[in-house]
Amino acid sequence: MSFSWSSAVVGAATAVATQALLASVPKDPIFHLVSIKLTSLKLNLPFSDAEVIMTIHVTNPNNVPISYNSTILSIFYEGSLIGTADVKAGSQSAKSCQLLQLPATLKSKEFAHHASKFLADVARREMVMNATVDIEGVAKVLVYKHRFRCHVKSRVIVDPVMFDVIEQENKAEMDLLVID
Repeated sequence: MSFSWSSAVVGAATAVATQALLASVPKDPIFHLVSIKLTSLKLNLPFSDAEVIMTIHVTNPNNVPISYNSTILSIFYEGSLIGTADVKAGSQSAKSCQLLQLPATLKSKEFAHHASKFLADVARREMVMNATVDIEGVAKVLVYKHRFRCHVKSRVIVDPVMFDVIEQENKAEMDLLVID
């Protein structure tokens, strides 16, 4: 068997192409709720709404930078929408992390629909909340732009007295979209 330069070049090119393809497979972003800080209570008789700031750590594990559109994060308790937070349009570098500060209003009127469960949660100092957000944006690879949509679902257990984050589970599912 003799050595063939053409076979060696084809083999090397195939190895490089395979590695490039594996490195370019998009990875889901990673979200982690760092803290919830109570900023004010607004009297809305007979209830009072809580103004909070949620600090979220976001990791872009991809090899390309992204930019994303503004959107709304929805917050649920026992299946009821209790609040929303505005996510402003922005961007994030490749392989980077950043902290997002999201102001939100939690409506106590919605908690009142689940008063007995809420009071039990306060007494136990553990409350389960869920949040969802759909983020759309563009990832730029060389001169090409690839649109994406990322759906994030979070389940967070917080101390309803001190607003400490006790436990959380976040799932992100990303889809690449065809540009029309």
